[in-house]
Amino acid sequence: MSQIRQYAIDTFNAEADAVRRLSSLLTDDFDGAVSAILACTGKVVVTGMGKSGLIGKKIAATLASTGTPAFFLHPGEAYHGDLGMISRNDVVLAMANSGQTDEILKLIPFLQNNGNVVIAMTGNPDSTLAKNSHYHLNINVEREACPMNLAPTSSTTTMLVMGDALAIALIRERNFQPEDYAVFHPGGSLGRRLLTRVRDVMRRDIPRLSPDMTLGDVIIAISDARLGIAALVEDGKLCGVITDGDVRRAMARYKENFFNIRAREIMSREPKTIAPEARITAAEEMMRLNKIHSIVVADDEGQVIGVVEFFNVSVLG
Repeated sequence: MSQIRQYAIDTFNAEADAVRRLSSLLTDDFDGAVSAILACTGKVVVTGMGKSGLIGKKIAATLASTGTPAFFLHPGEAYHGDLGMISRNDVVLAMANSGQTDEILKLIPFLQNNGNVVIAMTGNPDSTLAKNSHYHLNINVEREACPMNLAPTSSTTTMLVMGDALAIALIRERNFQPEDYAVFHPGGSLGRRLLTRVRDVMRRDIPRLSPDMTLGDVIIAISDARLGIAALVEDGKLCGVITDGDVRRAMARYKENFFNIRAREIMSREPKTIAPEARITAAEEMMRLNKIHSIVVADDEGQVIGVVEFFNVSVLG
């Protein structure tokens, strides 16, 4: 193994060890911090300077996208008017590995006078920031991954992981679901798939045929629709389906008698159906489990409304 690759492995091990150590540093303050955020009627204001600030921006974004309103406040800008962004019912998550960062400490008197709950995230429980907070989250590391023990590496990793732990605890306590997540991510593929309904992508021009039609007529109808499937309807309700695969198998089986066979003799009598209001993810799962490429869309009374195809589902991903 090259020495260069060993540097990478040493970094992985150092930061992994720092993360594993976090569980031993957890106290009741973590429970208190989560409870305070759950009880918050305002927003979570995340603030940090330098590398801590960069991690803070990610934590704020994670919280905001998982059901906890949050935003990042740059501490340097706070004393130039941005303190007005903090309301009395906000919870403030202040981050500084040393717990002694001047720009952060300058915020403390304002936050105390404003009545804000302060959650500190530092690597020093005895620091000024930790002692002037309601809850302290200890992200102490024994040593940075940096060989000089100077560049924030392990400490920023533990800071990020502690922020993720907060977010995950809040997700679980709020019973935050994939559908809720999609609401905040409507522009992404996940949002599109979780929010899209079957009615939004189904085709309405599925052939509706009588089960007494000959297979010759069925071939023409399926070919004209270019769907590869036809719904067989009797007394206004779905009674079966025929796919182009069914037709090919019937041709091989019946040979010269093929054109005399009626649709009901080869149709699938208990076809899978889905409601138009169902989520497209439900259609996708049904297709996957049943190894099919199309599902007839029908209402509660069994009337055919359309068909949803695998292609329409897959393009959303």
